[in-house]
Amino acid sequence: MNTSSTGRVLGRYVVAVAAAAVVVAAGAGPAAAHAEVTASDARALAENVTLTFVSEAESGDAGIKKLRVVLPEGIAPDAVALKDAPKGWKLTATADGYTVGGAALGVGTDAEHSVTVRQLPDARSLPFKTIETYGNGEISRWIEVPSGGKKVDNPAPVLELKAAAPGATPIAPSPSPSPSPTPEPSASPSSPAPSTPATASTPPAEAAVADDSDSDTTVIVAVIAVVVVLVAGAGVWWARRSRNQA
Repeated sequence: MNTSSTGRVLGRYVVAVAAAAVVVAAGAGPAAAHAEVTASDARALAENVTLTFVSEAESGDAGIKKLRVVLPEGIAPDAVALKDAPKGWKLTATADGYTVGGAALGVGTDAEHSVTVRQLPDARSLPFKTIETYGNGEISRWIEVPSGGKKVDNPAPVLELKAAAPGATPIAPSPSPSPSPTPEPSASPSSPAPSTPATASTPPAEAAVADDSDSDTTVIVAVIAVVVVLVAGAGVWWARRSRNQA
């Protein structure tokens, strides 16, 4: 094989390796599924608003059985009531929001539920950090709030609000800011709602999200390292062959 033919073969080899690396890296990225929220009246200080949440199913092995929602500043857990949910699902108040769940849904079935909020706060946007738990124990955390126009891998559902109607006023003092979401301790989501807010806490959910992101980053870095080694090795081989043929 002459020098030009060898160069073409080597070039095709490098392109093929790089393309494979791109495919693997893309597969290591975040899941396409997400959670969303819409409102019957998306205006600041609107009263008796119905919020509808949809969590897309992303597990191929189990269905969603519980959702953990952290309420934004200005909405207290006792100002929320369940309006609609999958059959048998119940709402339980927590210190910073609520959980809603019951029997696991079918594989691939999106989880949709609605709650009624006494009044929306006077704000421009409201993030509702959401944690999804599947029947097989898998957990998806949609708790990252984008800022400065930057995209995030696990975006929380965010409700954009219009300006308040003329004359609208708060009907109750705004509560203190809600803490970041924390994974729930193992408990039956169908249990009756407690008379007092939950107080148990565990390590922040953001830490688990960081672990997931670190894992994906490690895979991508490893793939890139393999490509670099292969390309470098091919370059050395090409240089030696060129010297031998000179």
